[in-house]
Order: sequence, then structure tokens, then C-alpha cells
Amino acid sequence: MATWQEFVDEAPRIAEIFQRRHAATGNLCLLATVRADGSPRISPIEPRVFEGRLLLVGMPHTTKFRDLGRDGRFCLHTATVDPHVGDGDVKLFGSVRNDPDRALHQRFADAVYAESGFDLRGQEFDPFYVAELTSGSSVTIDDGQLTITIWKPGQGERVVRKS
Repeated sequence: MATWQEFVDEAPRIAEIFQRRHAATGNLCLLATVRADGSPRISPIEPRVFEGRLLLVGMPHTTKFRDLGRDGRFCLHTATVDPHVGDGDVKLFGSVRNDPDRALHQRFADAVYAESGFDLRGQEFDPFYVAELTSGSSVTIDDGQLTITIWKPGQGERVVRKS
């Protein structure tokens, strides 16, 4: 598994596409989790990168967070608005761990408030999920060719082109 910063260092192409698409959609992504019956669930989420961590934090007591509490595995997909993926898209795979560090939570709330005016300061976050990544991939169209970039921790990026 890799932290967000390790991912950025090892997979700069995929990370750049993720960050660009994430910003272009106002932080909106789609989160795939595993339901109690084993079937998949897709939910909108606004993940944040903060202090070198990819955070999956949001409204408590939602089904997506109950799913992650039972089975921490996830797939995070950048929101796609173009069926021709002209801006690219990214999928990140991993699992979450709950970080109980209240000082981290408050720094995060302060940063969200400074960035957006949305006031979470003083609130408790439970859970406060930090993503640990197991793989990732991006899809782009480059010079008319489908370019798939694949990453696994410790292996760097591998590019596959299809015409």
C-alpha cells in the first residue's frame, strides 16, 4: 500500500490527471464501496488531499461510510463528463483506515473553512478515513490513441497504447 504522497512521487502522470479532473469538478468523484451483501455501491464524494494524505471524509452515518467501516476496500473514480475522455480520467484503488488524531481533524476543518467558508471547525469526525492506495490507472487520448497508464506501489507507471 502507498500513501498519497508516495503515489504522487511514483505516478506523476496519473496524479496530475487526478488533480486536474478533481479540481475541474469541484472535488467531486465517485466512490465504489462493498455493500453488506457483497454487491457494489457507487456514491458521490468530495475527497480532499491534505497534508500529504488522500482523505475520504464526509457526512457521518451514511451508507458509504458504513460500507467502508465493514470493508475498507474502495475504488475512487474522477467524475467523467466527456464520453470521449478528452480530459482523461483516473481510477484509484485501495483501502481506508480511520485516523483518530483530533489535532489532524481540526487542522483539516480549519483548511476547509479557509478554502471554502464551509465551517466544520469544532466538529468531531468519526470516521476520518485516510486512503492507502494499492493501484491506480488513467485513461487519456493522445494523438488519436487510447493511452492507459497503470501504477502499482513500488513499480512506477507503465503505459499501454491502443489504436
